[in-house]
Amino acid sequence: MDLKLSVSPSPHMRDGMDIKSVMYAVIIALIPASAGAVYFFGIRALVIIVLAAVSAVLTEAVCQKAMKRKITIVDGSALLTGVLLAFNVPPGVPYWLPVVGSVFAIGIAKIPFGGLGYNPFNPALAGRAFLMASWPVYMTARWLAPSRGSLSGISAITTATPLGVYKYARGLLVDPESGVGEISRATSYLGELYSGSSMKNLFFGNVGGCVGETSVLLLLAGAAYLMIRRIINWRVPVSYIGTVAVLTWLIGGKGILDGNPLFHILSGGLILGAFYMATDMVTSPITPRGQLIFGFGCGLLTSIIRIKGGYPEGVSYSILIMNITVPLIDRYTRPRKLGQARAKK
Repeated sequence: MDLKLSVSPSPHMRDGMDIKSVMYAVIIALIPASAGAVYFFGIRALVIIVLAAVSAVLTEAVCQKAMKRKITIVDGSALLTGVLLAFNVPPGVPYWLPVVGSVFAIGIAKIPFGGLGYNPFNPALAGRAFLMASWPVYMTARWLAPSRGSLSGISAITTATPLGVYKYARGLLVDPESGVGEISRATSYLGELYSGSSMKNLFFGNVGGCVGETSVLLLLAGAAYLMIRRIINWRVPVSYIGTVAVLTWLIGGKGILDGNPLFHILSGGLILGAFYMATDMVTSPITPRGQLIFGFGCGLLTSIIRIKGGYPEGVSYSILIMNITVPLIDRYTRPRKLGQARAKK
């Protein structure tokens, strides 16, 4: 019996997943956190999300039209960029700010590099970095308290986010010139931040912060959906969050081994960044080892910025910095071809 073999170029294994389905799957995963943002911060949060999303889509259409390229706004990538940009701004910013951020994210950080698949940086985070550099007061002071809680999640301070309180209190503790009263106050603040009630507020989202970053529960619900769909895997989030946990335990307190890693995991934009932005297919490594290295680098930089840097938060800048290293990481973690000999040193 004659057997006919078919010869074709790789890839030889395919599935029904395409760019459009991946993008809309991530958007679906963000729906719980979007609903939570509206619940905690009111209709203003929804307006910011809609403005950022519409601005991103329109910017992409205009840029592609001007460059005489095929208009691809239906693939969902611009829509996702706008939503993530909105998630990364304080809920009290003026309405024009997310519009400007989305225009920059698409018109500067994505389209000029060739569009989807060619951008070296995560566009939403590039947009946030631009807003932070251009309007730092809006990006660091326009916080709103949630509808059923305080801005910091504790009773001691009502004018700063949890990470802001941590930064202030730790600064008092490590400052050798702080008086007894200042040290006592800082110890009290940290005690409240690390309490069970504070951790509960952080987990459910009843604290101040950027529009979409506060509710760990809702973000994890969306992340579970993405993992079940195999849109993302565990390597980047686990290595990222694990590194932050270890380093903040080691050096995140007054001395050594007295930090509180759970606080750092639940606060700020760590969960949002680890599951939704560090896992971006375009700007993260493709090799398994590379993904672990990338996550470790993000965690290392985030911890250093939070503990030693000038800003309370470091997630966005950490991911952007590590985006630069992705080509190098992929190059040196690429597996050898079957039968290929090791290069001689």
